[in-house]
Amino acid sequence: MASLSASLPKYMSLFPPRHTHHLHDLCVFPRNLSLMKEGSVRELRIATSSNQTEPLIDSTDKLSDIPLLSCSEAIEKLKQNRENHKGKQQFLAMYSSIFGGIITDAAAMVIPVDDHMVHRGHGVFDTAAIMDGYLYELDQHIDRIIRSASMAKIVLPFDRETIRRILVKTVCASKCIKGSLRYWISAGPGDFQLSPSGCCQPALYAIVIEDQSLFDLEGIKVVTSSVPMKPPQFATMKSVNYLPNVLSKMEAEEKEGMVRDGKLHGIRVDNVSVEEGKRADEMMLIGSGVLVRPVVQWDEQVIGDGKEGPISQMLLNFILEDMKSGPSSVRVPVPY
Repeated sequence: MASLSASLPKYMSLFPPRHTHHLHDLCVFPRNLSLMKEGSVRELRIATSSNQTEPLIDSTDKLSDIPLLSCSEAIEKLKQNRENHKGKQQFLAMYSSIFGGIITDAAAMVIPVDDHMVHRGHGVFDTAAIMDGYLYELDQHIDRIIRSASMAKIVLPFDRETIRRILVKTVCASKCIKGSLRYWISAGPGDFQLSPSGCCQPALYAIVIEDQSLFDLEGIKVVTSSVPMKPPQFATMKSVNYLPNVLSKMEAEEKEGMVRDGKLHGIRVDNVSVEEGKRADEMMLIGSGVLVRPVVQWDEQVIGDGKEGPISQMLLNFILEDMKSGPSSVRVPVPY
């Protein structure tokens, strides 16, 4: 039995010769063995002495079925994929410092796979809302991404004014009146190492996403997630490492947490325990994406009377009014 490994072709040999003394309790055999070419077998199984079988290789695909694409063919595939998988969001324009310009063809809105933001998560991002042809709080958000980049030890690809000009021009090229501008600063492409020392230069990407939907004040339910929270160092920077957030959202969806079921005397910023939070008269989620969204239930605890509260409605109205008619310090006009 120990000679079976040696009798197999090299590309099918499962056990090096030095391990063949362990084969006394293993039976290695191909089922319906059909050698088509190197690197491809129909099926190979390992059977233990207890007659249990476990599939090791089960592949009917030939390597020749995987095409070698030219650059033009790859671009055509990107276009076909974009046409076949249209989502709810419309991507109107993208800036890439790798391209050195702005593109409006969604199929070409790609970034290099060797960018350290892709394979190491070494990047930061931020978002600014587009409302009635104005960028809301753009300068405040630029300040934040610069702060995040500093925390992530990423050198800015351009000075602040150049970044601002690029972002405004990208929205201008998009012709988007209502939506959002999302932008990233990454360590840049270069290699697949851990350290960014091999990166050519940091990169800036920006994309304009159209969104004509109205902001929803409908109350939602939330659940306590089993996913550990990010440490403060990472929770206070807008890094692209959102896996804990993704897993928390998926867990809430699995528990059907994110489903449907509105004056302030003062504001206190403090640590709040879960028990204290669940006793709140009113609760809401606040962010640049959702603006203000009332929470009507946390786990099994109904918040307040279980309805959207008046403070949530008041805050949302204030923010929308500021977005539509606020001072020039928070509204940057887009020169379409």
